[in-house]
Amino acid sequence: MSRIGKNINLIYRNYDKKNYLDDILKIKKYCKYSKNKFYLANNIRLSIKLGLNGVYIPSFNKQINYVQNYSLPKNFKIIGSAHSLFEINLKLKQKCSEIFLSPVFKVNKSKKFLGVSKFNLINLNTKANCIALGGINENNYKMIKLLRSHGFASISWAKKNGLSKLRPFL
Repeated sequence: MSRIGKNINLIYRNYDKKNYLDDILKIKKYCKYSKNKFYLANNIRLSIKLGLNGVYIPSFNKQINYVQNYSLPKNFKIIGSAHSLFEINLKLKQKCSEIFLSPVFKVNKSKKFLGVSKFNLINLNTKANCIALGGINENNYKMIKLLRSHGFASISWAKKNGLSKLRPFL
């Protein structure tokens, strides 16, 4: 079993598979062993029931009262993702303490991206901690140091290269 750094958090988001409870329990066991935090996407009830570290609310979830119906455990964290100021304000109403802002750099899926200056301006005016997401690759990873972000996330680059190139930032 390979170990990943303790400051790397895992988010399980699988919207297609119906019976994913076994997968979640295996990942939870691994995260407990390796001391990583584990979040479940878009299912706050199951996150609380399984004793996970928190829930991830994706940008397409627009329910304002999504969290208000639950009594949350003490160290339970709510994180979300947003692409615009409207979505950022929505995530703040959903009580997110950390927000993934994306895309920060140019990506193939979208013609719009924030860039360093706009990301930093949004981060200064937001009460939640902002995490950079989107377009981070080997050509622009040095620009992460210019971002005033709480952290960064890179799904495709980490899948492609592993964690070896990310080590200087961890």
